[in-house]
Amino acid sequence: MKKELFLILLVALLLTGCDNAAPAEAEVPAAPATLAFTETVVPESTLTPIPTIPLALLVIPADTDQETSDIYQALVYDLAQSAGMRFQVRNTLTQADLEPSLRVVIVLPPDPGLMALAPAAPQAQFLSVNIPDMVAGGNLSVLANTDRPDIAAFISGYIAAMITEDYRVGSMLPKDEILSAMTKTAFRNGFDYYCGACTAFIFPPWCTLTPCYPQYIEVPAEEDPATYNAYSDFLILQRQVETLYVAPKFATPELLTYLSSNGIMVISDFSPTKKYGNWVTTIQPDVVQGIVSAWPQLVAGAGGVNITSPLILADVNSEHLDAGKEANAQGVLDQLQAGYILTGVNP
Repeated sequence: MKKELFLILLVALLLTGCDNAAPAEAEVPAAPATLAFTETVVPESTLTPIPTIPLALLVIPADTDQETSDIYQALVYDLAQSAGMRFQVRNTLTQADLEPSLRVVIVLPPDPGLMALAPAAPQAQFLSVNIPDMVAGGNLSVLANTDRPDIAAFISGYIAAMITEDYRVGSMLPKDEILSAMTKTAFRNGFDYYCGACTAFIFPPWCTLTPCYPQYIEVPAEEDPATYNAYSDFLILQRQVETLYVAPKFATPELLTYLSSNGIMVISDFSPTKKYGNWVTTIQPDVVQGIVSAWPQLVAGAGGVNITSPLILADVNSEHLDAGKEANAQGVLDQLQAGYILTGVNP
């Protein structure tokens, strides 16, 4: 009986094992015969240029006296800062300075060649300050008092008569120019306005007619600047002139040094780049106010114009023109510009 029961259990176990079939293998997808890769194009990076800050230049000679240099540098620095510009100072100006970011150039005498440099930098506006023989046009503007040269000549004659012993004054003028005749007449009228006849107390031996002064020497336009000293000798040695009005075109450093070494007092409407002991005063436009007035149009890219400013007494040497005489002369100058005093010349 036990043997039969064992057989029955064994058969049952075998039947149960046959019902549990082995699990089927998972199907693996067939690999493609060839793998295809798609190239991804990465766009090239583009560098964004950093905007260049516009540049304003002040060109002022290295031998300019420190006080004057400081005034101009502070002025143009403040103007440049207010316009969001960089500011630099140069003692000279060359083609190498005309960088693309250049926008405003303010140039004091002597002339670095502006008539050629300005067209080479059309992106910039140039302002010539009291440089003789400049012609406005294109991107070159000219700051000067060119509309009334007779006023500068009149007040120069007035001051010369006021400060010179025995009225021994003269002027050095360009020859064969309408401007020369105008300057000569206005200078004489200013001289007379101060003292009437202005007759010398001691008559020079060469003087046969009164008044003996003012004396004049005219220099031809084509004359070599090296000869200017010799022309001045006529007035100094032969005519005993002690105060001399020098037309701007003749006010070279060599002549001014020569006159100073001879003790001749000098008045001009050209501002020297350095101080001379014999310098009396410069009759010139109010340069500071002129630059301030011109600045907005320079920044705006507008140029090629003449800019006039009221005349003032600058570079005053108090040793020759003390405070009282300076106030006297400035008062006459103000009246001339207001039309209350006439120069006697129709400019």
